[in-house]
Amino acid sequence: MSRTPTSLLLAGVLLSLAACSTSRPLVHGEPAVSAPVATTPAAAEAVPANDNLNAVLWVQKAQEYRALTLQTWRMAAATLDRALADPQWTALLPGEGAELQKPGLKPAVIVDIDETVLDNSPFQARGVLDGTSYKEEDWAAWVAEKRARPVPGALEFARAASARGVTILYISNRTEPMKADTLENLRAVGFPVADDGVYLGKGMEVPGCTRTGDDKGCRRIKVASHYRVLMQVGDQITDFGQPRSNDNADRDALLSGHDGWIGERWFMLPGPTYGGYESAAVGNAHGLSEEQRRARKRAALEPAR
Repeated sequence: MSRTPTSLLLAGVLLSLAACSTSRPLVHGEPAVSAPVATTPAAAEAVPANDNLNAVLWVQKAQEYRALTLQTWRMAAATLDRALADPQWTALLPGEGAELQKPGLKPAVIVDIDETVLDNSPFQARGVLDGTSYKEEDWAAWVAEKRARPVPGALEFARAASARGVTILYISNRTEPMKADTLENLRAVGFPVADDGVYLGKGMEVPGCTRTGDDKGCRRIKVASHYRVLMQVGDQITDFGQPRSNDNADRDALLSGHDGWIGERWFMLPGPTYGGYESAAVGNAHGLSEEQRRARKRAALEPAR
């Protein structure tokens, strides 16, 4: 058996005592504490909150969003032949062109553009990451970029309808001055554009019809004497008809009065990032700060208590 010198034993004891004085044993069940990680200025910088983050993320990344848009456009395609075969079939409301629908008119489908056939989520994602609110000049600049891509399923439907002799009419609240850029974008990604007249933008004057705000009613009346409108496709209730006002009671009345048309003559797409629902929730008030808008939207919620 080898022997350990006394001096070495003493040195070992002293080292053990020193270690005990600088660390304590873990108590059973107590998590180990990692050494603090040094933070860089970038890591310490707070990410600004944006109320649109989840909605934009859902549109861009959720498989459920793609499934819903494909489902809607395929339902519309499956209904097309039945609508073509019925000479009395129309998707227009009384007072918005239904009385002008006659057998023998060329068949057409009215589609909204934004978030219906063209996906603007890259523009909205830009706003989320840059921490900016919606501004008309930013929107106009995005339209001029002509970079919007098709909403899943929209292009296939439009081409199939066009092949059956159905004209696609683009009734949009993009303005008339945005017409050239919008048509170029639509054509570039493959949508059928029969001629420049199929674009009917906000601000278009219709003789004998008084328009109010974003109301599409006058533009629906304009096309009703030239086309038999088989269906309408959009992401807002106002893409199908105009409620008396934008409060929730009138919006509900429009939908409940024609809920049998949903999935048959009216085809709704998900549009969570903006819309009339949000304006209704804040009392249709203009000029509110982000904090004021958020407070009103919170007040509109119906929580379980």
